[in-house]
Amino acid sequence: MNKHKRITKKEGLALLKNSDLLGLGEWADGIRKGLHPEKTVTFIVDRNINYTNICINKCTFCAFWRDKEDRDAYVLNKDELYKKIQETIALGGTQILMQGGLHPDFDIEYYIDLLRSIKSRFAINVHGFSPPEICYIADKSDLTIKETLNILKAAGLDSIPGGGAEILSDRVREILSPKKIKSSSWLKVMENAHMLGMRTTATMMFGSVEKPEDIIEHLEAIRNLQDRTGGFTAFIPWTFQPGNTELGSKGQRVKGSKEGTVPDLRTERSEVVEPGLSPHAATAIEYLRVLALSRLYLDNIENIQASWVTQGLKIAGVALRFGANDFGSTMIEENVVAAAGVSYRVSMEDIIRTIKNTGFKAAQRDTYYNILKEF
Repeated sequence: MNKHKRITKKEGLALLKNSDLLGLGEWADGIRKGLHPEKTVTFIVDRNINYTNICINKCTFCAFWRDKEDRDAYVLNKDELYKKIQETIALGGTQILMQGGLHPDFDIEYYIDLLRSIKSRFAINVHGFSPPEICYIADKSDLTIKETLNILKAAGLDSIPGGGAEILSDRVREILSPKKIKSSSWLKVMENAHMLGMRTTATMMFGSVEKPEDIIEHLEAIRNLQDRTGGFTAFIPWTFQPGNTELGSKGQRVKGSKEGTVPDLRTERSEVVEPGLSPHAATAIEYLRVLALSRLYLDNIENIQASWVTQGLKIAGVALRFGANDFGSTMIEENVVAAAGVSYRVSMEDIIRTIKNTGFKAAQRDTYYNILKEF
């Protein structure tokens, strides 16, 4: 896709640790201009529907999960689900992003019934069930990943979100989510989905306990899979939100960082040490640096998405000059990041205004980046 010389892992690491931020942003902006010369920034109207917060994984970075016995544990009933979808469609929505915890009682029959009931009532794209959910469904139902995906696709699953990737480094995953699937399983789900003709997104959560090398390892894994399959529609980097999480309150501090300060991504994050001290969430500057590098490194993925959900509108607007060309979703509803105490709420008008104020044209898209309406 990109005619520029491909960045190597060594070069990517040097850029992440030592490059001038504005220079890196200008370079990424130039790549964005080459891929999207029409100066249009897209967004989608959709809703995040979390069908349950009950989850056996209990990841240390997550504030959303609950045990089955907890008073605020829930499973959405179908009437609630249908109401949420109807509201989404009424607001011009074309997609629901449906994800949930790994519920100990749900096998594939639950998901088949859920998908069929939605598709029999609504004409809407179901962007659902991240790779950890897919693997869990497969294991619980004694099926292969490919068999599971085939069954879910036939029942109405259209595309798959990139959740559960966090950092595709098993060293980091062992700290953040020891019960969650390994990097190879996440990649296997995505590869199988692509082979079945399903499109997916890829994500990265950074700013917790990873080193710069782990970020590069993640980007390299995504780029290599995209080389083989071409199935990723977009890449979405976002930052760890420590509020109300086990990792945030009694997690682990990065060696060399002082309590109450934020380590600079230009210096290598060293060994994770001292259990009981908090990790440090990434700053806006670090977010823009990783976003810009993602645009440069992922030369075979057309779209890079800004994360207003974790950064707010102002920084997401700046991200449009650091390589991003998509503003993500209006996100009529969002629960997971909000559970960590971060709750930016924006309207479609807010998104359109921010895009235009940054010098771009705004356009509503569908899941597959087809333009539906220009503003």
